[in-house]
Amino acid sequence: MLKKLKPLSLLLFLALPLMLAGCSTPEVLDPKGPVASQQSDLIILSIIFMLTIVAVVFVLLTIILVKYRERKDHDKYSPELHGSMLLETIWTIIPIIIVVILAVPTVRTIYSLEEAPQPKTAEAANEDPLVVHATSINWKWVFTYPDEDIETVNYLHIPIHRPVEFKLTSADSMAALWIPSLGGQKYNMAGMQTTLYLQADHVGTYDGRNANFTGEGFNEQRFKVYADEEADYQQWVEDVQNSAPELTQYTYDNLLIPGVYNEGDGTAEFNGTHLQWIDHSKDANYTLEAWDRLGYEPKNPHAKDKSQNILTEDEIPYYQQDNTVDYSDENMDSEEHASHE
Repeated sequence: MLKKLKPLSLLLFLALPLMLAGCSTPEVLDPKGPVASQQSDLIILSIIFMLTIVAVVFVLLTIILVKYRERKDHDKYSPELHGSMLLETIWTIIPIIIVVILAVPTVRTIYSLEEAPQPKTAEAANEDPLVVHATSINWKWVFTYPDEDIETVNYLHIPIHRPVEFKLTSADSMAALWIPSLGGQKYNMAGMQTTLYLQADHVGTYDGRNANFTGEGFNEQRFKVYADEEADYQQWVEDVQNSAPELTQYTYDNLLIPGVYNEGDGTAEFNGTHLQWIDHSKDANYTLEAWDRLGYEPKNPHAKDKSQNILTEDEIPYYQQDNTVDYSDENMDSEEHASHE
């Protein structure tokens, strides 16, 4: 039986390169910005270097297998070796060299990515990075533009050739924002803030997603990134400011209820931002408080009855008062925020 399978196995092995050649280039190896380019170069360097090591090892293995195979004319060969200082020194130094060669470009790239990319145009060089707060909610993304005073759900626009400073946090589960075409992922965690710098150098639409498993709706926690020319980006901002509905605290609190956002085309935009009521990087308990206000009760995802009786805005006195919070004081903690209730 095994003999009959050998020709088929050989055929599949030979056909594998042809099948792989028909696959499209992975997004991480098709960078559309300087951050992704640095990471792509590092990945390619590592792959080439490691494949070289594998090739050398297999060549040496083949030579040893052939040269020292059992045969009649090897009566002078004795396998009794008591160690070789030269060989042991060589195979100790070689791994150290390999680690150094891989570590130097890796460390340099990691440190360089902690700073905003250098703008490629004079116009962009005169501007600060675009600040966007990216908040993960099970299972949706909220993008906040504090300077433009607008907010979007499951999509965002950015200008090309201008660095974007993503301020990452989470309203509940730990997630990870990842836009493969623009750069690697970084974690979103409640009660703290991480920073991720990205930049697009080509007009286009790019896919983004959550790269950290967060439960049943994880696969649907995706978003679109629209990279525009500066003029088109400014026009989009103006359109949202002029036509989007005002964001209320009740509307935002409803977004905090776990679930995939299915209204309309799965996206939304608002005038105003949730930062006037809550900064999740400074208050990790707000979502639980919002659930309690709305009457939401977490249920087993396998429960037959998943219905919820969410209270209306008029039924909740909390929303009839001014709950604006000033987060300018760095010493403010969640207890101070609770005092507004």
